[in-house]
Amino acid sequence: MKSFSEKQKSHKIILFTNDHFKSIGSVTLAVLVFVLMLFGLPDTFSDSAKLMTAIVSAGVLLWTLEPIPMGLTALIVLLVMLLFNVAESSIIFSGFASPATYLIVGGMMLAEAVNETSLIKRVTYKILSRWGTHSKGLLGSLIIIQQIQALFIPSTAVRSALMLPIASMVIKTVDAKPESNLRKMIMLGVAFGGNISGTAIMTAAIGNILTVELLNRIAGIKITYFQWFLYTFPLWLLLIPAVWLLLLKMFPLPKEQQSFPMIKAEMESKLEELGPVNNRELRCLVILLFIVGLWITEPFHGMHPCIPALIGTVLMTLPGIGCANWDAVVKINYNTILLISVTLSMGYTLIDSGAADTISEYLSVDWFLSSIQNPLLAVIITIFMAQLFHKLISNVATAVVTLVPIILSVASNANVDPLAIGFTAGLTSLYGFLLVVETMPNLLAHSSGMIAQRDFLKPGLYATLLTIIATIFIASTWWKIIGLV
Repeated sequence: MKSFSEKQKSHKIILFTNDHFKSIGSVTLAVLVFVLMLFGLPDTFSDSAKLMTAIVSAGVLLWTLEPIPMGLTALIVLLVMLLFNVAESSIIFSGFASPATYLIVGGMMLAEAVNETSLIKRVTYKILSRWGTHSKGLLGSLIIIQQIQALFIPSTAVRSALMLPIASMVIKTVDAKPESNLRKMIMLGVAFGGNISGTAIMTAAIGNILTVELLNRIAGIKITYFQWFLYTFPLWLLLIPAVWLLLLKMFPLPKEQQSFPMIKAEMESKLEELGPVNNRELRCLVILLFIVGLWITEPFHGMHPCIPALIGTVLMTLPGIGCANWDAVVKINYNTILLISVTLSMGYTLIDSGAADTISEYLSVDWFLSSIQNPLLAVIITIFMAQLFHKLISNVATAVVTLVPIILSVASNANVDPLAIGFTAGLTSLYGFLLVVETMPNLLAHSSGMIAQRDFLKPGLYATLLTIIATIFIASTWWKIIGLV
């Protein structure tokens, strides 16, 4: 039997693990950064600008290192903004009243409602049964399925979460060994396919929604669902086959690993288990098509995209009409809601406090201002800035809400149209392929334990270069034709 002193020692071991020391170190570093910014910034920053820059810097560091849950960090940032009175409380709380927040809430609830039915599973099994019997078709199917999901499921995390069990089942069915090219190709197909799935559908990614909201709030520029699609559809069409080809080239398979007749049998078995299409699935599909129709026709009726999302949530859960149970649909991730609401408030307060303007003045050197007078060159510079910024600030929402206000302020100083560079900054922030922490699809694929960070590095570097080149190509051709650049 252990003595009292032995029990105390074992408790100490449990209380002070490496993770605890890392968390304490990360929080301490965030506090030091806050103090350094608060007292170290030059006098060109007003007191409120110094405070806000310090709060943003410390908050971004905590969100990046994640020593505490993201939602808790969001609450701390909110409280510090209120306690230091960096702006009017109405501005600090404005992120919670933003239509963008309700679009994300509605989108998350819609995703939960769709997941209550077998509709997405049925579509997935059908596609894999038809095209998944060969390595090229299998990878293409995993990528395409997520692009289809993006039309109806406004959450990258949910789409990836739905795909992971499918990918795991495929890996088991084809007996893809650990560290094999086949396994890496399948898992990166899920991750990279998820990353590009938000490109053309405005409601399909949080970064898109935040970009549209910030452009409207700060620059007075409104982008509709259809306009976003118009701007990005060619880029989306280019990236889908490009990512597919990249992964096929990066992970060549021997001939004996290129054919999987067992996939067709497995998928047909799964479809038999689901049975014929039922009324719940049909009701779900009709409601989804109705919502997408409302989003597309926004220029005619003028409703903010959050309204169709909320209408869809009501219809999905209304007894006798809907296809899902309210108690299941309301179980959404409140960490995400807190993160989005507070980061939006942080972006608004960054502008109101004067911090964004002051930071933009430091960027507004003559060579930079003259460079962005050329619209295409401005887009190219913004793409590289956004990619670098996203590597430093892993969370997409935080990256967008921090970078876009500064970019818009620089555009104002240079007297150039802010639409192209503000839009480009938000769009480019979607594309994180190199590091696991850059996007939710990467993170979820890595969390499955079936792929390591090192497996992302080389294909991730090529995918990053590919998206940069593709975006520049579209900007220099399509965006010029439609007048965006």
